[in-house]
Amino acid sequence: MADIMSALARPVTQARGRLAGFAPLASLPRLAGLARVNWLFTLALGAGAFLRLVAVLGYPGMLWFVGDSFLYLGAALRPMPDLSKTVGYSFFLRALEPFHSLILIAVLQHLMALAIGVLVYALLRRSRVPRHWAALAAAPVLLDGNEIEVEHMMMADTLFTFLLVISVALLLWRPRPSWPVCLIAGLLTGYAITVRSEGLPLPLLLLAYLVVRRVGWRPVLALAVSCAAPVAGYALWFHSVTGDFALTRSEGIYLWGRVSSFAQCAQIKPPADERQFCLSTPLAKRQAPGSIIWSAPQVRQMPGGPVSVRGNHLLRDFAVHAILAQPGAYLKTIVKDAGMAVDWRRLPYPSPGSAYYAFFHPRPQMLPAHRSWIPGGTAIGDVRAYGHASPSRVIKPVAILMAGYQRVFYTWGPLFGAILAIGLGGLIRFWRRLGGDGLLPWVFAVVLLISPIALAGFSYRYLLPVLPFSCLAAGLAAVPGRRDGPVAPVGTAGDSAVPAERTAAEPQGEAIRLS
Repeated sequence: MADIMSALARPVTQARGRLAGFAPLASLPRLAGLARVNWLFTLALGAGAFLRLVAVLGYPGMLWFVGDSFLYLGAALRPMPDLSKTVGYSFFLRALEPFHSLILIAVLQHLMALAIGVLVYALLRRSRVPRHWAALAAAPVLLDGNEIEVEHMMMADTLFTFLLVISVALLLWRPRPSWPVCLIAGLLTGYAITVRSEGLPLPLLLLAYLVVRRVGWRPVLALAVSCAAPVAGYALWFHSVTGDFALTRSEGIYLWGRVSSFAQCAQIKPPADERQFCLSTPLAKRQAPGSIIWSAPQVRQMPGGPVSVRGNHLLRDFAVHAILAQPGAYLKTIVKDAGMAVDWRRLPYPSPGSAYYAFFHPRPQMLPAHRSWIPGGTAIGDVRAYGHASPSRVIKPVAILMAGYQRVFYTWGPLFGAILAIGLGGLIRFWRRLGGDGLLPWVFAVVLLISPIALAGFSYRYLLPVLPFSCLAAGLAAVPGRRDGPVAPVGTAGDSAVPAERTAAEPQGEAIRLS
């Protein structure tokens, strides 16, 4: 009888041994220990995942920003460059087209945002920032209702931010990144520029960072070449269609919109062919830059249109003349718009219509039935062809919960300003080390904040890519003064504030070393 029982028990024992050796199951205790030690971040990450699940259940599909969303979707179905904006995001959409699922896109963008939060936390813990401070730094990215709303929208912002955060994380992970790492970071940054052209200044920041770090010529060259490759490829594609080596042909109209808020032709004295762009409306009554470019007859009714070769050239020249003639007014306008980012109020800016798309609503969206942004299809036709589903669906009880959360829980303007100020404080603290590791993400945040304001105008949506970098810089302000100890693994029992000789002697608990 004993032999029979032993024979029956043997397969169970063998199976149990195989399961114990199965890597995912074997790592579960370590992951549980990691979550337990980093309990505050685990709560934030879990809450962020739950909120995004609520968004997916309440809005099974995607949200739409009329104009941009349909342009991206049309370019995914019928690939062609657009004159007004880069369509690198459409490549991402086209890769997912065989699945015919709008929910899949929304879920992937939500996962990107969660990954951004994890990367922020991991970078801070690797730099020996205390666990609680690192968790607080990552929390705005994970819990901001406005971030979640944009992730659920067919817009390029989430992919753009995700690519840039990975690129910066690769360069910050080790003090001297290797040339293959720089090659990957450059490719990601170059693709991000084709997703949103506001990223054009960023390769210069990355190259300057590598030069200051004295990493050698190979990493610098690898980053430069790999950044340039996607941008050059896109410019060649644009040239094959339009005849211009460029990414877009819209810098003129956006810059004209920027200067329209202060330009006075009595001071500018523009040439005769540019006087058509002068505005007679008093300065106090002019529309915001992000609104006037879509309605002003001075640009909408010009021969050939504002994105024709001649139209773009004339608008750009007028804007440059305005800036040179009124530099003080230009700087004052930039400062005023940047101030809106830290204002305690959230204004319906640049227009009530645009502000409407920045929120979850407990009702389905009405899509344009006959308008076309990319030749060959209409907005609603493209949505149905791509997603094989209703263009807009709302499960009201759940949707109301998500809409209510967004209106209460977001990064309030003064808090956003405080995060930037803490990051700046870290640069001052480590001024002998040129700001330390926080310099790169803080400068990234400032450039991503100021660049769109200086070249086009302010929009609350432009703050979303700024948030992860400002939070990372603020977290790095708490790095211990000495960095000569071993790299702290995420989830260690002791924080980085504990002396190195003490932590070496104490048990470290369940940990995953990020190295």
